[in-house]
Amino acid sequence: MMKYRSLPLSKALLFAVLLILMMGFQSIASTEQLDKAHSSSQQSPASSPVPMTIIAHRGASGHLPEHTMASKALAYGMGADFLEQDVVMSKDGHLIVHHDLTLDATTNVKALFPNRHRQDGHFYVIDFTLAELKTLSVSERVNTSGIAKYPNRFPINTGEFKLHTLAEELTLIQALNTSHNKQVGIYPEVKSPWFHHQAGKDISLAVLQTLKAFGYTQKSDKVFLQSFDANELMRINSELLPKLKMDIALVQLIAFTDWQETKQRVGGKWQNYSYDWMFSAQGVAQVARYADGIGPWFPMLVDDNWQASALLTEAQRLNMTIHPYTFRIEDTPKRFASFEHWLQYTNKKLGITGVFTDFPARAKSALMH
Repeated sequence: MMKYRSLPLSKALLFAVLLILMMGFQSIASTEQLDKAHSSSQQSPASSPVPMTIIAHRGASGHLPEHTMASKALAYGMGADFLEQDVVMSKDGHLIVHHDLTLDATTNVKALFPNRHRQDGHFYVIDFTLAELKTLSVSERVNTSGIAKYPNRFPINTGEFKLHTLAEELTLIQALNTSHNKQVGIYPEVKSPWFHHQAGKDISLAVLQTLKAFGYTQKSDKVFLQSFDANELMRINSELLPKLKMDIALVQLIAFTDWQETKQRVGGKWQNYSYDWMFSAQGVAQVARYADGIGPWFPMLVDDNWQASALLTEAQRLNMTIHPYTFRIEDTPKRFASFEHWLQYTNKKLGITGVFTDFPARAKSALMH
């Protein structure tokens, strides 16, 4: 594996303090909360629990600004099994860990580069060099009015957080694995390959080359590579992985077509991609030919009666990995008394073996009871 670089002292101290503080978060879900969940008069899970993989969604994003190094260090200390990295590309070809193609919702780009937006009014990561991106400050996510999307989370415009590269994050994770004698995995997502192809950038190849440089080459290396782009995942599976002599697990993220998550070129024009075919038994079987698992939105896994959907049933029949997104305290369905009860139902009743969550400590604690 690539040797990790020494971190600047100030950052190393920040991570150390965070890791020490985090030990207190392991029991963040109190006994009282869990008892309430268990005694709920609503439908309770009846089956035995199965081992659950906790994937820190953009880090410990329920506690610190998403996709910051501090958020990843906090998630590590909270006991997450995998840390997620959304990956986009800079103007000069660097891989940036950032969820959106644009910078508007999580940085101060408008203040620092007021005239660098496109005609649609947005500021795109791909229009800035790494050096420029490093000057930006990262904050909690806001809406178009500048109001925090999740008001009860970390205050906006507080603290000093920066964007970072995929290589920098992998360096941190491997260093923490060394110092803690653990093997916390990684879960990168290739964001909008179609968009990067339009700009002449092969983001999938670049991501795979970086993973290989850090020693992530086999399914046993605690890595999942995910994307919403089925055509690109097929290309990764049939072309890029063999070319690079790699064999890592691939996960097909699933959206509803009207989300307009992905585009594909049809007759020389870019058109919205339809996900409708993925929801049938035949569709799931087709996905299984090029991917090891699926990453659906949680509501896709249950029917109107809160029983397993056809999508879930078929994926389980094919022994596919199933990692739904996103378990947030704020999004707990009304039928459940608590976030913990929602997770317990998902694990015990539906047999789900892994989830993306903004609250890794709460999720881990819930599934220990």
